[in-house]
Amino acid sequence: MNYKIVNIKTTAGRDPDSSILIIYTGGTFGMAYDKSGSLAPFNFGRVLESIPELSALELKLTVISFPEPQDSSNVNHEHWIDLGYIIYENYSQYDGFVILHGTDTMAYSASALSFMLKGINKPIIFTGAQIPIGFIRSDARENLITALEIASSKKDGVPIINEVCIYFNFFLLRGNRSQKIRSSTFAAFETENYPKLAEAGIFIEYNFAALQPHDPDARLSIKKKFDDNVVVLKLFPSINQKVVKSILKTEGLRGVVLETYGSGNTMNYPWFLDCLKEANDKGIVLYNVSQCSGGEVIMGRYETSKTLSDLGVLSGGDITTEAAVTKMMFLLGTEKKLEIVKNKLQMPLNGEMDY
Repeated sequence: MNYKIVNIKTTAGRDPDSSILIIYTGGTFGMAYDKSGSLAPFNFGRVLESIPELSALELKLTVISFPEPQDSSNVNHEHWIDLGYIIYENYSQYDGFVILHGTDTMAYSASALSFMLKGINKPIIFTGAQIPIGFIRSDARENLITALEIASSKKDGVPIINEVCIYFNFFLLRGNRSQKIRSSTFAAFETENYPKLAEAGIFIEYNFAALQPHDPDARLSIKKKFDDNVVVLKLFPSINQKVVKSILKTEGLRGVVLETYGSGNTMNYPWFLDCLKEANDKGIVLYNVSQCSGGEVIMGRYETSKTLSDLGVLSGGDITTEAAVTKMMFLLGTEKKLEIVKNKLQMPLNGEMDY
């Protein structure tokens, strides 16, 4: 890709304390009014004019922008690969990374990067905005300033954050535990099944017990293959046989994230169970996740979920749908043996679910 690159030194004084790579993918964040009064992509070369508070951080910033800013609704696994490659190739040159991304699919992208990149020992912070930076009441400024501060923060000489996160509306969240649950308030994201990693008030208060520890011996590696032959099948009362069959008989289908009720329950109609058995016998991976934003799948708690286990359906525990989809695509793309895929789906790869 022909990336656009801008170098910025936030301080005119002494040498910057840290170097941060900002990757701008597109989304609501990067829109501002041009001279004609129309909204246009933000000029990061003039970021200090729009956000003079950045000068207090004393950073060396490099901004890499996608050639064509992407609405996050259009983001796919090829963009995840681009993001992972940029970070991998520039990993040794920067102290941290901030990714500006649209909010609608941010949790998917954060989850995907957490699986692609193994041995992360630096902060990779996703952030964005509900209102463009060109608007007076925009949340973009605070989100960017604090994301940069977190990405450059160290304790005892090592980064405080050593994982993929989302920073939004005063809270730092684990990326592969996050979900966008609100579209009309600044508090867009939550991690219902995992504690918040930090809260930005007068000071940034870190929840050190919840953070991935720094590993001085870790070395970053990357895997860049995804298989997109997966589907999310969300159950609802009176879902009919024709719909389920048509989905499970999709040509080339390799995996199904089955969004079930409560702690992993489904209807026990014979036709439905027969459909699942047929899919499992064909080698299609069936992964049970809860429709609830909080809680977990517990296979066998009720009779219906016990039947699913007998049919070969795998438990996703407390994983989010966003992490389940990206994890399944990642494992189907990188592992050759189906049994390895099934085993790894049921255990955490990078903090996305409990043991």
